[in-house]
Amino acid sequence: MSVQQPAWRTPVRKTEVPVLKIYNSLTRSKTEFVPSDAMLVKWYNCGPTVYDSSHMGHARNYVTQDILRRIMTDYFGYDVHFVMNITDIDDKIILRSRQNYLTERFRAQQTSLTPELIDMVFNAWTDYVQTKVSKGLAAGDRPEPGEERETWSRLHSLFQDKAWKQECLKRDEKFEMHFSAASKTLAAIDAAEKSLKEGHIGAEAAQRLIDESKDVLAPSLDKKEGSTVTDHSIFRSTAAYWEKDFFKDMRRLRVRDPDTLTRVTEFVPDIVSFVEGIVKNGFAYEVDGSVYFDTRAFDKADGHTYAKLEPWSKGNRELLEEGEGALSVTTGRRSPADFALWKASKPGEPSWPSPWGPGRPGWHIECSVMASAVFGDNMDIHSGGIDLAFPHHDNEMAQSEAFHNCSAWVNYFIHTGHLHIEGLKMSKSLKNFITIDEILQKYTARQLRLAFLTQLWNAKIDFSDSLMTGEVRNIETSLNNFFTNVKALVNQAKEDGYPLDAQHRFREAERELTDRLHQSQSAFRAALCDSFNTPEALDVLRQLVSATNVYINSRGANLDVGVVERIARWIGKMLRMFGLGEGEISEIGWGQEQSFEEGGVNREEILMPYLRTLSSFRDGVRKVAISKSENALKDILTLCDKLRDIDLVPLGVALDDVEDGKALVKLVPPAELIKAREEKRAQAEAKAAKKAAAIEAERQAKLAKLEKGRIPPQEIFRPPNVPEGTYSSWDENGIPLTDGEGKELSKNQIKKVQKAWADQRKRHEDFLAWQKEQQK
Repeated sequence: MSVQQPAWRTPVRKTEVPVLKIYNSLTRSKTEFVPSDAMLVKWYNCGPTVYDSSHMGHARNYVTQDILRRIMTDYFGYDVHFVMNITDIDDKIILRSRQNYLTERFRAQQTSLTPELIDMVFNAWTDYVQTKVSKGLAAGDRPEPGEERETWSRLHSLFQDKAWKQECLKRDEKFEMHFSAASKTLAAIDAAEKSLKEGHIGAEAAQRLIDESKDVLAPSLDKKEGSTVTDHSIFRSTAAYWEKDFFKDMRRLRVRDPDTLTRVTEFVPDIVSFVEGIVKNGFAYEVDGSVYFDTRAFDKADGHTYAKLEPWSKGNRELLEEGEGALSVTTGRRSPADFALWKASKPGEPSWPSPWGPGRPGWHIECSVMASAVFGDNMDIHSGGIDLAFPHHDNEMAQSEAFHNCSAWVNYFIHTGHLHIEGLKMSKSLKNFITIDEILQKYTARQLRLAFLTQLWNAKIDFSDSLMTGEVRNIETSLNNFFTNVKALVNQAKEDGYPLDAQHRFREAERELTDRLHQSQSAFRAALCDSFNTPEALDVLRQLVSATNVYINSRGANLDVGVVERIARWIGKMLRMFGLGEGEISEIGWGQEQSFEEGGVNREEILMPYLRTLSSFRDGVRKVAISKSENALKDILTLCDKLRDIDLVPLGVALDDVEDGKALVKLVPPAELIKAREEKRAQAEAKAAKKAAAIEAERQAKLAKLEKGRIPPQEIFRPPNVPEGTYSSWDENGIPLTDGEGKELSKNQIKKVQKAWADQRKRHEDFLAWQKEQQK
């Protein structure tokens, strides 16, 4: 009979693995993520409309999307195909391009400051006040035509009233922007009129007026001459410039490039075909060369629903008009909710051929066509900012489902939350934005990413200096200190070699810390499965760092470096997974930011500063040893302190003296060490200055006391030391006998003056003794 293995049983799972759930805007709840095709995830992200500098709102959206994408790929292991578009033709781009072109052309044509130029700017200003500023004013505050200038001083005073301004902002959220532009222009007009009177009428004065009034003058020029702009390269060059600038900012923020990048202008023929398909399916109609989506027909059709994301916004005319763009013509539509798939181009707008005549794509159709070109009739994830949910994303889904005859074009819609700066919503259209370039001059890309990680990705975030200098700075500092200490311990262990005491170091404390690591890994996964809860995940890492620090500080020579290194490497790996890493992936921790020039290695440049410091220290020790002086030991210790506190600091080397006599060697950015040293020095100097001030104050008090004894006791009750007529007679010691009227002093008065006389005699004796001492 052959020998057989015993029966084997499948292990029973003690703990269930959490499943990934994502907050899905289509359900307004966290739903289990189920990709359509195994581990492949088709993901489309709405890209920018490129007509101006990228700002903190872009950073919030694209850094956050990058974090989620990294979690999906680098943590959960999905095969993500990430597609993003560039909107390079749009009403905003057309207007910005035309206005910039016309303003620059007009500026170049002005050779002097003239009354006609000032009148032209003034007329543009009055029109701006009536059409833009007045939108936010109450009926009683709106200036009558022709009285704008006379009314402005009163409006300017009212503008200082926060409550009044808030009411205006309720009527028009762009009120403050419009009012500020009008104020700036009127000030420029006043200055130009003064220059004209004083005879300063050169080209520089004219151009200064144009530059200062550009926000008001440009719309006026566009209204008059916008239709004359026919060169399409003007629009394309504007978009190309800002697209390049956008990706430069994204790379500075460590945002990964999309796997596939699409541009609207490259898909215009596809857009025309797509619109034809929607018309053919009965969900669109043509009016005067434009094609509109029929929302009512779509909503009535079986299997279709319009506005899945925000059905309550269907009748929001403000959102609907904003979605159509400033250059849109809305006449002829069957319903106010109907939106343009194809827009007939007017003079001054770029155009492409179509069955309906020369035109250009509507805004919403762009993403539908480009995403469908890559993914077909369904995708797993569609993402973007929450401000795009309606009408943009709702319109995208409607027209795509109308074209594909499907009921679900997107399975999961995820929207990042609004960004507020110090409590106020930031918007490019409101011109209250902080550019990415400006913010990166103040904070690092890592700090910005940390700030976003501390907030839920789909919640509103209030970005403030207190957030950056408080929580974010504390997290960064604690992690930097942790990784610095662990690397020093690991390097020290390698230097010391394998311990020869034949004792293992994996005892109860190490077992508890290892269990803590495993618990943290489970909690970290649970947090990310809970709709990418990065604040909770970060907190798990921070608590593990704290527990490991407690272990390090309590174990001393019995510390198991292997356990500590394993924890540090896992924490570093998770931080790098979030996109927080710098430098070499193989190093412990998340690395330090390095410049491009630090990529190459020159051994001499790197080693010589350290070798010179070592050689100088050796020379000093040899000199002291050879001298055989009585203070040799003290002098050597002084040299050791100098090496630690002065010589190694600029090299980024920190030596921490420990109880066993060995120093723990740490590599720390030199700037941090220098700052710490200067702070310590400043504290010592402040302490010394305080002590010196106290000594000086004591000396001055002593001198003041001695100075009181300069007068002999026989003189203190005689003028000029007392007012004339205070006393009329004295004894041989100068003690008063009678007052100024010749009356004898009372017993109480005599007692007082005798005590004062005795006190002055003691002070005078002290003064004479001090004076004699000074003369030696």
